[in-house]
Amino acid sequence: MRDVAVVGFAQSEHSFSDLGWTEADLVMPVVNEVLETTGLKRSEIGFTCSGSNDYLVGTPFSFVAALDTIGAWPPIAESHVEQDAAWALYEAWVRIQHGDIDTALVYGFGKGTVGDHVGISSLGYDPYYLAPLVPGHVAMAGLQARALKDAGFDVDPDPTAPPATDGAAAVILAAGDVARRVRARPAWITGIDHRIEPHSVGARDLTRSDSARQAAERAGVGSGSGAVDFAELHTRFDHEEVLLRRELGLDEKTVVNASGGPRKADPIMATGLIRIGEAAARIHDGSAGRTVAHATAGPCLQHNLVCVLDSEGQD
Repeated sequence: MRDVAVVGFAQSEHSFSDLGWTEADLVMPVVNEVLETTGLKRSEIGFTCSGSNDYLVGTPFSFVAALDTIGAWPPIAESHVEQDAAWALYEAWVRIQHGDIDTALVYGFGKGTVGDHVGISSLGYDPYYLAPLVPGHVAMAGLQARALKDAGFDVDPDPTAPPATDGAAAVILAAGDVARRVRARPAWITGIDHRIEPHSVGARDLTRSDSARQAAERAGVGSGSGAVDFAELHTRFDHEEVLLRRELGLDEKTVVNASGGPRKADPIMATGLIRIGEAAARIHDGSAGRTVAHATAGPCLQHNLVCVLDSEGQD
């Protein structure tokens, strides 16, 4: 496997009310900033991948409007995931592993202050038994919080959602010598994996997250040479941190969500990518040697991605 590192990270000043920002307004500043931090030009980016959700603003192909800010002429190699941009970063990491490019730009954006998020989140649930009930993300989180409470965990069984947020984030990945050239202290990705559980919550034990545990094991959270200094977890509800600490094998010495985490700002489709960027930033500034980032999607922690970052590469 090629050594790949996070060498740049930027995020917007998030808004908790609709300021009328367009997709371009959200994305262009963070893309310009992240390129400036690395000194790379747009023409030096080998692959671009983004994450967003058209349902949030009710605009078909809204990611195309955001792509205008990147500059798609002359033609560029580009892709998009209809999911949090943490999964766009995973696609970019795989693309760099092909060996013919050394850099990738990843960005995600979301306008959570517009639209009916209860209705929008329900569109992603099991279409036969759950979606018609339009339960929404808070009610689904409540099912898991109650299950944990009944199992003896010290959690609030009545969860509250984080504030609706508009925002964006961008990350630059680079391989090998390119990473060492553009960043004095790259955050090397030593492990990354994602796993998913059944669509039906009735088929799952909500007091566990097998997908998070398996992703953490395959990413090597517990097998590294050093302790995990910081972890950035995609916890939109308080009870999720209790569950994820256990499944990821994080002890009490690991500082979780020092940035404030998604409970403070939750720009949907960028929140998971921000976790990776924040975890990388701890290595960039020298305050950590090894960090873990986590992103999730679906009801009750259905789909989980775990990324391990280290100040030392694997070669």
